[in-house]
Amino acid sequence: MEWTGARYADKPTAEVSTWIDAVPEDVWPVVSDISLMPSLSAELQSVEWCEEGRKFLGRSKHDAFGEWETTSFVVECEAPRVFAWAVADPAEPSAIWKFTLEPDNGGTRLSQWMQMGPGRSGLSFAIDRMPEKEQKIVFVRLREFETAMTGNLAAIKERVEGR
Repeated sequence: MEWTGARYADKPTAEVSTWIDAVPEDVWPVVSDISLMPSLSAELQSVEWCEEGRKFLGRSKHDAFGEWETTSFVVECEAPRVFAWAVADPAEPSAIWKFTLEPDNGGTRLSQWMQMGPGRSGLSFAIDRMPEKEQKIVFVRLREFETAMTGNLAAIKERVEGR
């Protein structure tokens, strides 16, 4: 990830992708099964549906931020193409996360994308304490997300191709 100088209000994004040797219909069950996500993530500790297919509770942990819970709302679910959720408030989310699956050369191009904001998040409190470091705080967190998403996609690829 290259330095962009983005601020939180810019709603900065990160995205990674990989090619998987399986059709989207075979990748979809892994991508859309939120119960698998904690096994792919160092930060996400657990997930449980509150309203099946619509709303779920996630518990996370980070050395710098501690432990927290968020409620996420599924905002897009089109099998086997896109699965997206907004964190906290769907109208003013603290983040949006999305998996996109596209047929590609006999397999699937799987992408994971995320957007910070526009709603406040735990990162907002760090920015409030050190406003002069906002761009660095945002950049470091985006880089963490990019690294985590790269790991997520590698784990999904391994799980799907290893079947």
